[in-house]
Amino acid sequence: MYKKLFSQTLIYGLSNVLVRVFPFFLTPMLVKAFGPSKYSIYADFYSAAGIISVLLTHGMETTFFRFFQKYKENKEKQNQVYFTAMTSVFIVSVVFLFLGILFKKPLALAFKHPDEINFLVWFLFILAADAMCAVPFAKLRIQNKAIYFASLKILNSILIFLLSVILIFWIPKQIETQGIGYLFFTKIYNIDYGIGYAFAANLIASIFTFFALLPTMIKGKYSFNIPLWKQMLIYAWPVTIAGLAGIVNETMDRQFLKYLLPEGDADIQMGIYSAVYKIATFIALFKTAYLLGVEPFFFSHASDKNSGKTYATLMKYFSIFSALILLFLVANLDWIGRLYIGNPEYWVGLKVVPIILIGSTFLGIYLNLSIWYKLSDNTHYGALISGIGALITIILNYIGLKYTNWGYWACAWATLLSYLVMMLISYFWGQKKYPIPYNYRKLIFYIGGSSFLSLIAYYTSGNLWFRIILGNLFFLLFIYLTTKIEYKDMKVFKEKIKKFRFKK
Repeated sequence: MYKKLFSQTLIYGLSNVLVRVFPFFLTPMLVKAFGPSKYSIYADFYSAAGIISVLLTHGMETTFFRFFQKYKENKEKQNQVYFTAMTSVFIVSVVFLFLGILFKKPLALAFKHPDEINFLVWFLFILAADAMCAVPFAKLRIQNKAIYFASLKILNSILIFLLSVILIFWIPKQIETQGIGYLFFTKIYNIDYGIGYAFAANLIASIFTFFALLPTMIKGKYSFNIPLWKQMLIYAWPVTIAGLAGIVNETMDRQFLKYLLPEGDADIQMGIYSAVYKIATFIALFKTAYLLGVEPFFFSHASDKNSGKTYATLMKYFSIFSALILLFLVANLDWIGRLYIGNPEYWVGLKVVPIILIGSTFLGIYLNLSIWYKLSDNTHYGALISGIGALITIILNYIGLKYTNWGYWACAWATLLSYLVMMLISYFWGQKKYPIPYNYRKLIFYIGGSSFLSLIAYYTSGNLWFRIILGNLFFLLFIYLTTKIEYKDMKVFKEKIKKFRFKK
């Protein structure tokens, strides 16, 4: 069981790293070519992408997992679950795309980008195409086709990266130096689009992925079951509310910056904040890779006798690795951040990154804990918890941006406090509704200890080298203490492996 989980998580993990590596390296190229004001256009649209994507998929990925496993003895019913979920997403996406194009001018005005209507239309197609691929991708995951899933995700990411580099950097250079394709490019290329070509690159990649998934989409006998669809919607709507609330916490702070700060200052702060926020990708990589592999695992082993103990063990090791990643990143933030973001205009924002990283760590723990309301078919509890978190985010962002001069510091602290509250509520409520024997003392030590040491290491001194040395000393100390605490469990684990090999 663990071997299967590890192999799938490894595939998902490696693919997730590669998928995120290309956008991760594209960001410093974009921020170097464009200042915070120009980059904020790109950041602005994609900060809204999350909430729109949640609405388009309306919880059908998680719902598909649940209902597919529910009817695991009935292949015909599983087929109905798949096509019902996919059709639901397709209908919503097509309606969204039609209305978006119909009202593109007022929509661009509402976004405060009336001159970027072309970018908006490309963006609408990207969101619709990606949403339509969501359920087919979920089908690949539940069928354990991890390599196929990973290959398509990686190809999509590579295409976005290469096309962005070609459209934004290579073609302008050929025009400037009268190089390869000079005469052709001068006729079709619009230099004024600038960062807008990043949207064009994404659109081409999304269309490619859609057609690559067509065999998966159409495989099987089409069947849309309306009674089943109603049941799935009942399960899905709380998941959607929880997803919306989660996106409010994760990306909507950029929108708060745009609407609550003066126009010129808003563009600069949004650009800086969005760029340095990318450093949290290191934690997001591990979190996403783990959850991609573990979510189907949780559902498929829910009826096992020792499932609770298994979930608790997985949580413990997830918290250890999360804590180590957090402490290492904060300890080395000064040189990693400057190396990653080569444009000094953005470096002022690095000071807020430890707060962002701690918040992202709390989010990972919360997502791990959230399995209790999914397994017990009480997804409305998740909606309520995420709603509380979103309310905290909205209130703190509004107060912090409207009545203080904190700027993006208010956004970072609001995110951290929101995830902290969500994590604590989910833990205590989950233990009452769906008890899992977590070792809470160890969880407090690993996550709380790592967060505390990170804050001390980074904010107690203004000297760069002192922060780096102190942070890495804390990191080594943390490794030593963790090894000492977990030595007994590791020894037992080794003995089990030896016994297994002997029996074999």
